[in-house]
Amino acid sequence: MMSKNTDTADAHCSQLILKKSMNQYIDVEEMKANEEPALSQKGEVLIKVKLEFHEELLLRQNDEIPVKEEIEVYDEPVLKQDDEIQVKEETGVHVKKCHQFQCNQYNKDFSQKSDLIRHQRTHNGEKPYQCNQCNKVFPLKWNLILHQRTHTGEKPYHCNQCDKPFAQKSNLIRHQRTHTGEKPYQCKQCDKSFSINSSLIVHRRTHTGEKPYQCKQCGKTYSQNSDIIRHQRTHTGEKPYQCKQCDKSFSLNSSLIVHQRTHTGEKPYQCKQCDKSFSQNSSLILHQWIHTGDKPYQCNQCDKTFTQKINLIKHQRIHTGEKPYQCDKCDDVFIQKGSLIIPQRTNTGEKPYQCKQCDMNFLQNTDLIKHQRTHTRKKPYQ
Repeated sequence: MMSKNTDTADAHCSQLILKKSMNQYIDVEEMKANEEPALSQKGEVLIKVKLEFHEELLLRQNDEIPVKEEIEVYDEPVLKQDDEIQVKEETGVHVKKCHQFQCNQYNKDFSQKSDLIRHQRTHNGEKPYQCNQCNKVFPLKWNLILHQRTHTGEKPYHCNQCDKPFAQKSNLIRHQRTHTGEKPYQCKQCDKSFSINSSLIVHRRTHTGEKPYQCKQCGKTYSQNSDIIRHQRTHTGEKPYQCKQCDKSFSLNSSLIVHQRTHTGEKPYQCKQCDKSFSQNSSLILHQWIHTGDKPYQCNQCDKTFTQKINLIKHQRIHTGEKPYQCDKCDDVFIQKGSLIIPQRTNTGEKPYQCKQCDMNFLQNTDLIKHQRTHTRKKPYQ
């Protein structure tokens, strides 16, 4: 007659037991073919079998990532005799390693053939899952599901503090760190901490000088993939971000956001000293230097200082004699692009500034302002 503990093991036949304390699996069917296992009082087998994807499976328990999509491959691995391993002498149990499917390119082992198939797609580029709305293809079904949410607008994960919704739970977790202030990823060289691991990876490159992303057209290198994508648009002229109100297009989403504020009038950046508001943070920073008197950009030839780097660059051309802007009509050259505009209008006859009272047109805005005083009879200089 079998013991009570053996009955417990039999109740779990044909399935995998998860030891939550170890996050590991064993095959009970495999155990039954061997000697009777010695079980603890709770009926759990004292056995340790390393599983390649134990970390991923643990995440699934917490709904961190989805269960992998089913692939219709159910081949049982062929086990070798030399794969048997002895586990804990007191149990007397022999089990066999599960990692029997191997990638022939990198000798990486997998416990299931479906996992090997998914891995091989990283080599062959196969993307069998296609979006039926935009025809974009993906290597994994879960990637397709996440993508489809961009079409449906589905955002099933909500922040319990501000109710902001997210399409992926991983994005919610990162967002929640903005509330908690948690920064679990720390640089070992300077002790700077980050809320997401990708930010730490990019930061480390400031220490190593690594710039792994290179432009194929001009050879310029970047530390972030996002930077090279933005740079490549300078070659292609691509402007994927379009304003829905005026159809103006931009190469950067941040530029579109700033532009949209010209329609809404939104000015979210406010000076704490004079309450003046700005549509861009950079404009606020420049404004604050008026209060502090800070001029961080200094000419290395005459020590003149400037609040903006662009003004320093323009100033340095006085020393170098550089005049990079040339009129295509009269071949005149200028230090500043703004100086080129007026001669071009003289050649084309363009007068873009119009008086609303008498419809008179002017070459420059300053000329319009002077003209308007003839209507208002305003005398600003007394």
